Amino acid sequence: MPEHDLHRVGRVAWRQVDTGAGTVSYGAVGQGPLVVFLHGWGLTPRSYTHALRQVAAHGRRVFAPALPGFGGTAELPPGERSFVGYAHWLERFLDSIGIDEPVTIVGHSFGGGVAIAAAHEFSSRVSQLVLVNAVGGGAWSTDDNGARPIHERPLWKWGAAAVGEAFAVRSVLGMTATIADCAISNVLGNPGAFWRVGHLARTADFTAELEQLVLRRVPIALLWGLDDRIIPEASFQSMRSVLTDSPVITVPGAHSWLIDDPERFGTAMKTAFDKCPQEVLA
Repeated sequence: MPEHDLHRVGRVAWRQVDTGAGTVSYGAVGQGPLVVFLHGWGLTPRSYTHALRQVAAHGRRVFAPALPGFGGTAELPPGERSFVGYAHWLERFLDSIGIDEPVTIVGHSFGGGVAIAAAHEFSSRVSQLVLVNAVGGGAWSTDDNGARPIHERPLWKWGAAAVGEAFAVRSVLGMTATIADCAISNVLGNPGAFWRVGHLARTADFTAELEQLVLRRVPIALLWGLDDRIIPEASFQSMRSVLTDSPVITVPGAHSWLIDDPERFGTAMKTAFDKCPQEVLA
């Protein structure tokens, strides 16, 4: 994306809003059709600052809330700590910032699970769903036993991959809020939320909900970094088997490739916005 386009977009404005059930921290940038971006497990929207600006440079108004329990946003009450609870939290957030028209929801990792749940709970408020290395596929695999249900994936295997990713990837452009920095801050600030959300992410299976969204004709695009070590390839393939007519955009990169390569993410998102009719390589 040309540098002058990013200058025109401007910086991400960081704000807070009271939803009536707690304060939500969020970022906003750009002008145009509305996009709501949901971040991954253990992170905050600030980790994605450059990625958000790249999306805005393609003519979108982007809102990026910190999910409950992270980045200064109040945690959900105990009875609401499920993906459905997060979906209704998102609906309250949209109401609080005055959004009553359908929006594109973009979800990365755990945020992808929240995005699917939100679209399933209130499809009329979602114009498009973009899943970026999202949780929610129904399978994981081993070298010797083939595909198995995602809830059987050992905690240690998932945790080792997540920790390795956090300390291996750093954002470009000298960004100081690295994945590791945000994860450490969140685990120290609210360790309970950190691990509860991690469990939800590790065991999420949204294949049935995705099938329903396909029947409802909700436009869905799947973006995927092919070197992901956190979300198993079997989970990705499980999603693809459901989203047979949806655009699939594959890119080189690990689980958090959009942080590491925001320009590529902007290009991939432009393709998703255009609803490409077939699988492409970004």
